[in-house]
Amino acid sequence: MKFRIPKEKNRRKPNLYRLMTVGFLLIILAGALLLTLPVSSRNGTWTPFGDALFTATSSTCITGLVVYDTASYWSTFGQAVILTMIQVGGLGFMTLGSALILFLRGANVSNRKQIAESLNTSDYHSAARLMKHVIIGTFTLEGAGALLLAARFIPRFGLGQGLWKGVFVSISAFCNAGFDLLGAENPFSSLTAYAGDVVVNLTVMVLIVLGGLGFLVWEDLYTKRSWKKFSLFTKTVLAGTAFLILFGALSIFALEYDNPATLGSLSFGDKLLASFFQSISPRTAGMNTVDLTAMTQATTVLTVLLMFVGASSGSTGGGVKITTVAVLAAAVKSVLFGQKETTLMKRRISHETVYRAFALVCFPLFLILIGTFLLNLAEPDVSFLEALYECTSAFATVGLSLSVTPTLTLFSKIVLIVLMFAGRVGMLTISYSLLTDRRKRQNSLRYPEGNILIG
Repeated sequence: MKFRIPKEKNRRKPNLYRLMTVGFLLIILAGALLLTLPVSSRNGTWTPFGDALFTATSSTCITGLVVYDTASYWSTFGQAVILTMIQVGGLGFMTLGSALILFLRGANVSNRKQIAESLNTSDYHSAARLMKHVIIGTFTLEGAGALLLAARFIPRFGLGQGLWKGVFVSISAFCNAGFDLLGAENPFSSLTAYAGDVVVNLTVMVLIVLGGLGFLVWEDLYTKRSWKKFSLFTKTVLAGTAFLILFGALSIFALEYDNPATLGSLSFGDKLLASFFQSISPRTAGMNTVDLTAMTQATTVLTVLLMFVGASSGSTGGGVKITTVAVLAAAVKSVLFGQKETTLMKRRISHETVYRAFALVCFPLFLILIGTFLLNLAEPDVSFLEALYECTSAFATVGLSLSVTPTLTLFSKIVLIVLMFAGRVGMLTISYSLLTDRRKRQNSLRYPEGNILIG
């Protein structure tokens, strides 16, 4: 008599969210180990693991906060490691995680469905087409930006260094990373030496905006090419991006116009250029053309708000995202005007989307405030506004700093590492990777309704 071993009918499906989270952790750890090696530093010495881990997290999470100036401390090998992590983080788990499943696990029905869901598309073929467009579009834009920037850097740094700096800054700008190689002569100076350079400013700004729009918006723009045909998501991102850039630029222009340490010494045209750059950079590129520490407190608070909002969902940028804030604002409007439904651009928004938007704003705000509290405890010389600025910059993966990060203790760096990781991978992704089974059990429960007084 022959016996057959019964096949497992309920094979556990791979948790894509868990794979994304673990994948990011492994990339960060591998990068940190490489950056500790003597070959990664210019002086040929071992880099403390805590500082290497901070740099690897900032690179992979495309943040830009640094404890060492990238140009003067890291060797070409170390810079290449950082740039590789920036590129991986910029393309993101949305594309690379899906591609990993596709190539390593095969394109069976379950995997195809997960790939489509991770890219927010209707089917696998649409997801595959989107991935193709993302890869081609990314390298095309980064290549064009590198050539334009190299044309400005080569006369100053020579052919080899000019090309390398052009490639590095272009990829960093498109990925909204905030790293640069322009601080060799003046560490941590970012693009301040090019405050009046139209080519450098416009190239970097365009790369930041295009990276911050997101891959789904790209696809909509490429395939539909008409405002009437665009999805609600694309319309909201485009309108929100335009509003925030214009509002931020005009506000910074007015607030810093007479400040001799920032815009005051520039010509009228350069003031406008610098104002638009500093309006675009906080969402979420982390580069600057003026001295951030010399800005007024009002401008600093405005920058914190811009960093918190961030870029578009599914983009290389961070923050709570434009569409999240737009949905929450629409929900507030509906409550104030006594409307039963939340509407945005004459479209009804589901209650579930509103709840998610509320969670995606409140929980990051809670994390940032906790991080600010911890930094204030550990760093008595850091003011509340400086701590809030650093923590918001970390969670929103911006990379702007008030020159506080290099002076922090290991404990404070760990706080920022946690914020950077949570901000880039996303709190929903982390929670889905850890609590999938529990969520399924809780969703099957229905409790009796209760009344509570609010407001």
